Amino acid sequence: LGSRFLCGIISKNLEYKKIMAKRKVAYVCSECGADHNKWQGQCSACNEWNTLKEFTVSTAKSAAVREGYAGGTGLGLNKVINLNEVSLADLPRFTTGMNEFDRVLGGGLVPGSVNLIGGHPGAGKSTLLLQTMCYLAQHMPVLYITGEESLQQVALRAQRLNLPTDKIQMLAETDVEQIVSIAKNHTPKVIVIDSIQVMHTPGVESAPGSVSQVRESAAYLTRFAKQSNTVLFLVGHVTKDGSLAGPKVLEHMIDCSIMLEGDSDNRFRTLRGIKNRFGAVNELGVFAMMETGLKEIKNPSSIFLTRSDKPVSGSVVMVVWEGTRPILVEIQALVDESHFGHPKRVAVGLDQNRLSMLLAVMHRHGGVHTGDQDVYINVVGGVRVSETSADLALLMSVLSSFRDRPLDQDLVVFGEVGLSGEIRPVPSGQERLKEAAKHGFTRAIAPKANIPKGGIEGMKVIAVEHISQALEIM
Repeated sequence: LGSRFLCGIISKNLEYKKIMAKRKVAYVCSECGADHNKWQGQCSACNEWNTLKEFTVSTAKSAAVREGYAGGTGLGLNKVINLNEVSLADLPRFTTGMNEFDRVLGGGLVPGSVNLIGGHPGAGKSTLLLQTMCYLAQHMPVLYITGEESLQQVALRAQRLNLPTDKIQMLAETDVEQIVSIAKNHTPKVIVIDSIQVMHTPGVESAPGSVSQVRESAAYLTRFAKQSNTVLFLVGHVTKDGSLAGPKVLEHMIDCSIMLEGDSDNRFRTLRGIKNRFGAVNELGVFAMMETGLKEIKNPSSIFLTRSDKPVSGSVVMVVWEGTRPILVEIQALVDESHFGHPKRVAVGLDQNRLSMLLAVMHRHGGVHTGDQDVYINVVGGVRVSETSADLALLMSVLSSFRDRPLDQDLVVFGEVGLSGEIRPVPSGQERLKEAAKHGFTRAIAPKANIPKGGIEGMKVIAVEHISQALEIM
């Protein structure tokens, strides 16, 4: 009996070792996508803590190999050629039906491109793609695949938006192998996957939405899109901090990454390009959420300049450069006496660390002390400004609120402020001034290096080289 019991334990151990030998496990960093052989508290690539997630590597032949996808991406690049032999013909783009959407994509849709669109729940991702697919369905075969909603829910949304639904093809499926098999029979030009977090492959032993499933599903769909020259849209969820959920390697596989931003209580939505292999990065498209869906705003500066009739302190208009065009945005500041030991520094739409740095520059080189004041900064319209051209306008708004002296309504300000107090030039300064003059602004404070020699017709441009000059002019 003892020997029989011992033989049973040995056989169980051998079976367990066979199972573990077939099941290879790796650990992927959710921030940078780096692979690790074993789990550790800190990622050695990006130095982030507690970001390694378990990733199951299947040793069996994948469905891509079984269906003939092995041996490359199917792009036909199987021989070595000289660079001068590569065809420089323009990519055959086609429009989405919305100029603002085309702008963010770099001029339209490119066959074989993979586009990832993310955003908070309720931002309008499904609405935007459903409008686009209904338009494209009138000109070419398309396939809309929904994994989170039923076909009845999508049909009710299309009916509410009053969209043409006679030619758009729908499919409710979450298995990527089945999706590719059906797509081969219907040969659509554009495919929408809503969303990538619910898709799964049978060869991966993990639940849908995990790091391994998201990674393998996106890779499988990307291979199919590249081989068949199909435009692929992937809808992605976002985390609490607003970044795309899943491993960072997902952004490396795709061609274009887009974020749809906007609060539920605000009817305006901004579509920003984070990555684009076929166009400008950081391009911005503006939409308005209406009863009939998203409506594009052709002149974004007009909606961001809804100011009061009377001049108020702490309000300044600046010109920021988004992608390939200038946009006029209002920045507001509120400076109030602090009643606590540590004054607050709050910035909405701007970098909070840069706000603290600029306040120190204004104190050191401008003689304005705000160490005992609470400073609140807000960019009107929900726009996020990442470039440094807003430095001078930020300091002007802070000083205007601190002194309680309103600035003129026809004044526009832009310029980068250095640590030594100098006003540095910014890119495309002349185009910014022309855009401001087009909207009726007659005065501008700008870096001296950005002033055009011939001037701007109908506008008085004041050149500044140091922060002290700008404060004296104010």
